[in-house]
Order: sequence, then C-alpha cells, then structure tokens
Amino acid sequence: MRLLVARCSARYSGRLNAHLPLATRLVVVKADGSVLLHSDGGSYKPLNWMSPPCTLRTDAAAGEALERGVQQVWTVQHTKSDDRLVIEVHDVLHDSDHDLGVDPGLVKDGVEAHLQELMAAQIDVLGAGHTLVRREYPTAIGPVDILAKDAAGATVAIEIKRRGDIDGVEQLTRYLELLNRDPLLAPVRGVFAAQEIKPQARVLATDRGIACLVLDYDAMRGVDDVDSRLF
Repeated sequence: MRLLVARCSARYSGRLNAHLPLATRLVVVKADGSVLLHSDGGSYKPLNWMSPPCTLRTDAAAGEALERGVQQVWTVQHTKSDDRLVIEVHDVLHDSDHDLGVDPGLVKDGVEAHLQELMAAQIDVLGAGHTLVRREYPTAIGPVDILAKDAAGATVAIEIKRRGDIDGVEQLTRYLELLNRDPLLAPVRGVFAAQEIKPQARVLATDRGIACLVLDYDAMRGVDDVDSRLF
C-alpha cells in the first residue's frame, strides 16, 4: 500500500464529473489497484476514488500545469469504462510504501454470523421464489454477505447487520456499485437486513433504492414460536 500526503487537486470524469480544489489530502494506492483520496474528516469514506480494475500512470508536470505549481500528474484510468481520475500533485509532504500482507478479513460477531447462516438456510424470508447463490460473495473491497436470485432470476445482494445504521447502507452501496459492473450479474438490487434498522439508515436506503428487511432472530432460530403467542 502506498500512502501519499500532499497538496493536490483532482478531477473525475466519466459517468459523473466532479472536481476537488487544491487542498492537503491523503492519497491511498492499494495493492488491488484502487486509488482513494481522503480528507481529515468524513470517517472512512473517501472524497473520491477509483475502484479496480484500473491503471495508474504518474507523469512529471509540464507546460501550463508546471506553471501552476504542479509537480506530478497522476492519471487513474478504469480499464472497462471511460471513468478517469486525474490528480495534480503540488507539494508532497509524505510518501511511503507498506506491505500489509494477506488480511484475514472481517470476522463477524456471533449474532451476525448466525443471522447470515440462518438467512442462507431460510432465503425465502426475502420472498417466495428466491434462491441462494452463495454466502460471502467476493468483491474487490470485501465479500457481500449473501448473493441470491429472485423469482424472476434477477440478482439480489444482501448485507446483514445486528443493528442497521448508515455505515451499513454505505457499505452495501459500495458493494452494489461493484457488482453492477459485472454484466453477468447486473442489474443487482440491494437488501439491507438487520434485527433493528435506525430511521436515518432506512431513509438513506430507500433514497438509494435499497430495500430494508427487519429480521426476527428468535423466530429464525426457532426459539420464538409465533403460533403459540397470545398476541
């Protein structure tokens, strides 16, 4: 992983156009080829990024860019689309490379892991006709909990949480962005499933076209017998 702290600006073009004016930022180049620009805020979410597969070319500034104080021009080009991220580096404050090795991945706590197992076995909680494709379906940024097909054969990606908040919706949004780039899967719709979903997370999910599903953990594991309830 390469970590660059620099005064830089950036332009993103392709499916959308965006511009980051000159400021001091952290640029992260990961071993999988992804490039992310971070500010000193906003939690984990980058200001802009390019997901793999992509290529990075670094050139010395020349001409008009050099006159503006640019030292390096980084061009990050996606290999399967016209998406391009151009970073103009003015002043380098820190530049280092680190070998992080193989990461074991996120280990879910007992409840979340069991919810995933139960939902895979009871995939019809999504609705009649759904079938399981696989658990822990891999993407470039980590595995989505469950990939399934609905009754019409369309792909469904499910992210499972014990308590569903905005971070979980953001996580599923990133998975959907990558999965929908695969023509064999697209279009992929998302389902955010949790024992409890916070109102803000539900609003954000709905705005992004992601369905919300509240899971009854006790009922799914057979502890809560709904037929014996008085009310």
